[in-house]
Amino acid sequence: MYAVGEYVVHPGQGVCKVERIDGIPQETYVLQPVAGRNRMLISFPVASEGRLRPILSHDEAVSLINGYSEMDVDSYTDRSNALEEEHFKNQIKRGTCDDSVRIVKTFTERIDRVRANNKKPPVVYERILKEARQRSLTELAVALDVTTDDVVDLFEKQLAAC
Repeated sequence: MYAVGEYVVHPGQGVCKVERIDGIPQETYVLQPVAGRNRMLISFPVASEGRLRPILSHDEAVSLINGYSEMDVDSYTDRSNALEEEHFKNQIKRGTCDDSVRIVKTFTERIDRVRANNKKPPVVYERILKEARQRSLTELAVALDVTTDDVVDLFEKQLAAC
């Protein structure tokens, strides 16, 4: 069971802080999303807490950022952009922060490759990249106790060192 004040990752809302635990009519976590425009409280049943996961530790976050340049891109493709989008959005919602960072790297490279051919990348690529970037930056920022801009700077410094 998670404690009040802990940060968890909700499959749909991303990183949330456990504000309180209510017990009527059933035990529920009251979660406050960390990011987003509509930061309303979410009730989440304690019985379904297996769908939540803890955020990365500080050391795991540092290791993930330091290993970014060596990280492999995801080679998954499907016969349509819609099926690819479904696959990657499921990975973002149900996967780890590592998965989201890998998706960011994958779609950054895919978009760059399309633009290098003087073509416009599919809108779905931009949507997947935006969602994965937001999810991973928020989790890394909370784990490292910094802003998302600071996390972007850490990634840029790591890439410049390579």
